[in-house]
Amino acid sequence: MPTPTKPPDEDPEKPHYLGHRERLRERFRSAGPDALSDYELLEMALFAALPRRDTKPLAKSLLKKFGSFAEVMHAPETLLREVDGIGEASINQIKLIAAAATRIAKGALPERVSLSSWNDVIGYCRTSQAFADKEQFRILFLDKRNRLIADEVQQTGTIDHTPVYPREVIKRALEVSATAIILVHNHPSGDPSPSQADIQMTRAIVEIAKPLGIAVHDHIIVGRGGHASLKGMKLI
Repeated sequence: MPTPTKPPDEDPEKPHYLGHRERLRERFRSAGPDALSDYELLEMALFAALPRRDTKPLAKSLLKKFGSFAEVMHAPETLLREVDGIGEASINQIKLIAAAATRIAKGALPERVSLSSWNDVIGYCRTSQAFADKEQFRILFLDKRNRLIADEVQQTGTIDHTPVYPREVIKRALEVSATAIILVHNHPSGDPSPSQADIQMTRAIVEIAKPLGIAVHDHIIVGRGGHASLKGMKLI
């Protein structure tokens, strides 16, 4: 009597994770990304970098160290390298996804930045800066119809301080013919609450900008814990 042939997924020579990968892909296709947990989405993100390895242990290790999918994507390369089992291919894949997310968020802005699409502005600012390990001071320069003229990181500082010079901010606004600006910076600590120095610096910029016909629409501070609007808090 002939020996029954085993189904392919029962082949002892076939790595166990291949069936798991196909099931994840099928769930992603049929139910969408919201049906996957952070570690499952991260597993899938690492498939291309690790085609011959089970990516689940690495995905779980990354989440244990950094806390969330977004924090893994924006983690500094030096810290990523501390995770056991990660290599250059995985780091490149993670940074590619982070860059793609930022590019997509930025792409939504040029035709849509206005006070009526504030969620787009907040989303872009958080995607770009909320998980950075150093403070960055960014300026969104707008025309009279609140369309984006330029988006520039003016200063990068340390883990808790960025030097900002109000006159340089306004000088650059005049150079690009902006009639309004949105100031943005991040707090690597995760807490977006404005410091007294943040408030004083913003008021100094407002004071210089006003006589020149340049409006400061807001100063947004982003962090892992959310965002703060100085305008919304009635601090400017």
